[in-house]
Amino acid sequence: MGTNFRKAAFLMKTLKLGVIGCGAISDGKYLPSLKAVGGNEVIAFCDIVPEKAAVSAKAFGAAGARVFTDYRELLNMELDAVYVCTPNRSHSDISVAALQAGKHVMCEKPMAINYREGLRMLSAARESGKLLNVGYQNRYRQDSQYLKKSILEGALGEIYFARANAVRRRAVPTWGVFLNEKEQGGGPLIDIGTHALDLTLWMMDNYHPKYAAGTTYHKLNRDRDTANAWGDWDPDKFTTEDSAFGFVVMENGATIILSASWALNTLDVEEATTTLSGTRGGADFHEGLRINGVRHGLQFIEKPDLKGGTEGFSDPIPKPAVMEQRVFLAAVRGEGELCVLPEQALQVTRILDAIYRSAADGKPVFFD
Repeated sequence: MGTNFRKAAFLMKTLKLGVIGCGAISDGKYLPSLKAVGGNEVIAFCDIVPEKAAVSAKAFGAAGARVFTDYRELLNMELDAVYVCTPNRSHSDISVAALQAGKHVMCEKPMAINYREGLRMLSAARESGKLLNVGYQNRYRQDSQYLKKSILEGALGEIYFARANAVRRRAVPTWGVFLNEKEQGGGPLIDIGTHALDLTLWMMDNYHPKYAAGTTYHKLNRDRDTANAWGDWDPDKFTTEDSAFGFVVMENGATIILSASWALNTLDVEEATTTLSGTRGGADFHEGLRINGVRHGLQFIEKPDLKGGTEGFSDPIPKPAVMEQRVFLAAVRGEGELCVLPEQALQVTRILDAIYRSAADGKPVFFD
């Protein structure tokens, strides 16, 4: 009875959280979502720029929230979970330290800048027994959830071909360190391509790559009259690729083509979507979610009404980022399981790493 009481008390208690990296990702995604979910208090904020941490603490922090410039000091606090919202290069070091300090970790995508660093994170999670989640919120979209359920019911059969789509026409992020290859580990491939690849692998339920080949391009970096959605970029600071493309073959023979670009001269623009072809049907997101197949001797296209009859009423369907936090915090409380497993996120990073390596030496990369 005593054990059951302690468990019930933990499930009801307010979770104490800390955030490392107080910028657009934390203030625009995670902190508003945590506020919407409730049942938690963010009591620690860390950023190498103290003013940024102070601003976040004022806007989202609990009474008496503390501000740090060194994440190691934050990790000395009694916290249930830590959010890692820093540039990609520091994801692994901070996540490993947090896990070793006994904290559950929610890390912004991508998991790490390369496969080796991702392995460190997975090992730390397993050794500590703490949860490690990665911020692939597109899995929680209503169209993604509907398609995943349809796939589990057999609507597509065996999925043997897919396109992971992450293409913008002229929408290069010009703030923060997005254009800094050293800090981010790459450009659109690791930034938005990672979302499209995660969604694709999840839909296929296939995490066993055989080999990958890829190309990266620096064709538009030097442009000055850019017509960019977020203003002209600085050519001298644009050190990442502007576009990248990958060809991935899985162990079972399935093929994935990955396209990722911040600035491609094309009208075929799609971001964080997937196109799937299976033995029984296919699916894409070209005009909203479309599922195609053959029924009663005729071809059909299914376009589900994802509004769910809620038009004209307050929307009862939480945003993907809010759903992501509901699932993560429930798992922290022991009330459910993660949707994004660290083993899955690691394979996304593994494939992206291989595409970059292939682009650098002009050869396909075979996986052990």
